[in-house]
Amino acid sequence: MRSETESSPLEVSKTTKPPRLILEGLYAFSPNRETLGGTSYLIVENTGNILVDCPGCEESERDFLREKGVRYLFFTHRGGQGKQSDSLQSLLDCEIILQEQEAYLLPHRQITVFQQQIQLSPTCSGFWTPGHSPGSSCLYWNRHGGVLFTGRHLLPDTKGQPRPLQTAKTFHWPRQLRSQKAILDRFSPETLSYLCPGANTGFLRGRGIIDRAYEKISANPLN
Repeated sequence: MRSETESSPLEVSKTTKPPRLILEGLYAFSPNRETLGGTSYLIVENTGNILVDCPGCEESERDFLREKGVRYLFFTHRGGQGKQSDSLQSLLDCEIILQEQEAYLLPHRQITVFQQQIQLSPTCSGFWTPGHSPGSSCLYWNRHGGVLFTGRHLLPDTKGQPRPLQTAKTFHWPRQLRSQKAILDRFSPETLSYLCPGANTGFLRGRGIIDRAYEKISANPLN
């Protein structure tokens, strides 16, 4: 079934706004029409910047990424790749990182895959959270009390509260619920302060980020 909160192209603004600074060292891009309103992020790191999912790649966005530089392009799920993945890697000369079950979608690109988890820098690590898609993954950044980039694994509902949302494209709903529990087991209120969802960001009413992330995830009972 399709959730009422599943993103659609109609939710995406026709005017691409410049990437917005939402935390020190963290930028959010405008929703991408090609990924059904998906939101991507750029983490600015001394060891190399990390782009989370594929932005729309308008000229202004490409110029911004060229200026900042990108070391890694991390995909949270197969729907976050977009049609610009190949040209974006060539443009930025970056390394694509994704969970091994999504690798078949990029057969002609040089990619790095992982099974359970991967360490990208002293502050950033990715880990497998299957359910939304077979290779759905989250990226954790241990700045600002802990920031979790969830792709479409956890999304804000109409009230801006993070939860797994079952849609027509959900690969395995019980597994997605188990992945949510694994996140709660992995972190604590002290290590998970913010959540950056990969879609439905319009429901955040301009805030662009979910604070008190652990508290809000644990407050939503598993279905």
